[in-house]
Amino acid sequence: MATLEIRDLHVSVDTDAGPKQILRGVNLTIAGGQTHAIMGPNGSGKSTLAYSIAGHPKYNITSGTVTLDGEDVLDMKVDERARAGLFLAMQYPVEVPGVSVANFLRTAKTAIDGEAPKLRTWVKDVNKALADLDMDPDFGTRNVNEGFSGGEKKRHEIVQLELLNPKIAILDETDSGLDIDALKIVSTGVNRFASQGDKGVLLITHYTRILRYIKPDFVHVFVDGRVAEEGGPELADELEANGYERFLKAGAK
Repeated sequence: MATLEIRDLHVSVDTDAGPKQILRGVNLTIAGGQTHAIMGPNGSGKSTLAYSIAGHPKYNITSGTVTLDGEDVLDMKVDERARAGLFLAMQYPVEVPGVSVANFLRTAKTAIDGEAPKLRTWVKDVNKALADLDMDPDFGTRNVNEGFSGGEKKRHEIVQLELLNPKIAILDETDSGLDIDALKIVSTGVNRFASQGDKGVLLITHYTRILRYIKPDFVHVFVDGRVAEEGGPELADELEANGYERFLKAGAK
């Protein structure tokens, strides 16, 4: 059973005025079979946590540890983290001109597994993943994220999730920019991944609407770069009703 452990993580980012601390001692454990939701206001450090785990060079780890099944994640290169079983669905997926979706997916799968998938089986797997996300098979001929709608970009991220099948999926505001139909499709894809029973999901979101379709086991409120409170799904209901005011007031004291 996979386990991602984050202990006393402090992260800063370089600015024109010098280093700015973003994360201030984050502690979090995501085990296989669990879905965790991180909620919080803008600027609270949610995306910084995701990109720091993935290895984005913009973010400087000043102290703390991140381990996956006991292995030091922070000592790994970005591609090594992916091969170890980490997956990041980005809030703003980037365009990759000149690279088709089909080639991108097969190259990624080859890099993760260490060998190229058998073509006949692979084509069947890709077509199934696309169909499950309500995407046309011709989608594979398009360049990665080039001219994609917001919904297409996010569904493509979930296609990657299904085909690469990591140990731990970090989903950074996967619901951002989705209409209700696309939200349901994406949520079904995430639930299909999580239903395997040994996969961990860390879902970052501003809003509770995606939590109507993806039921978290744990909810964490992020304020000022740290976890301000933890609870079950009922905590998301409180946030829906009352917002973040009481957490922001407590953080300001």
